[in-house]
Amino acid sequence: MQTLIIHMSSATARAQNVQTLCATLPDPHVIEARTGAGHTASRGDVHHPTYPFEMSSGEIGCTLSHRACWQHILDTGAQYALIVEDDLSLDPAVWPHVLTLIHAHASPDHFIRIPAKARETSAQNVANDGPATLFLPKVIGLQTVCQVVGRNAAQRLLDATVQIDRPIDTFLQMHWVHGQTIHTILPNGVSELTAELGGSTIQKKTRTKGKLAREINRFVYRRAVNKRPQRP
Repeated sequence: MQTLIIHMSSATARAQNVQTLCATLPDPHVIEARTGAGHTASRGDVHHPTYPFEMSSGEIGCTLSHRACWQHILDTGAQYALIVEDDLSLDPAVWPHVLTLIHAHASPDHFIRIPAKARETSAQNVANDGPATLFLPKVIGLQTVCQVVGRNAAQRLLDATVQIDRPIDTFLQMHWVHGQTIHTILPNGVSELTAELGGSTIQKKTRTKGKLAREINRFVYRRAVNKRPQRP
């Protein structure tokens, strides 16, 4: 299994962690992170529900970076690959159980999230190894720090993201659009070193004046997503 590590070479504060990941994860390949500069996204109305926020250049770049990894999987003929971001940290006591589940169940058709935050509830459990459980989540969680993506899944997602209208993690929640079933492994020993490595390279600050309206829009949007759970 290849590991594709998304890293922008100019982010020198993260270079040491990338070296650690290269020494820890199987068959590592560093994929240069894309920048959103010069790229535009649609206004959030390509798919339903409408995404109520304008994408930042960092969010566009993040989507382009993951698309580059999906294309790499296709170009190399891999059955599946582990895709991680450069602020990933792993608990060595739990991670081996995650690898066991991956090797036993991953296929070209799989997309398996390995999130840093345990916010998903199971619609159907698939398998266990030690403390780790592979399951089908009712509502797909956010963030993309670590995931396994199969070759067929990569093709489906590339086809579905030719036109970008929302951040990649938000789009991945929309299984009714891209047609890709998404599984999750929890607990998994995954955490993020975002703050320790200089903060997020994606998120933008919101003016205090606009925070209430943003929170209302976020609540309405999430409620619409929650109404369309994955089902066994």
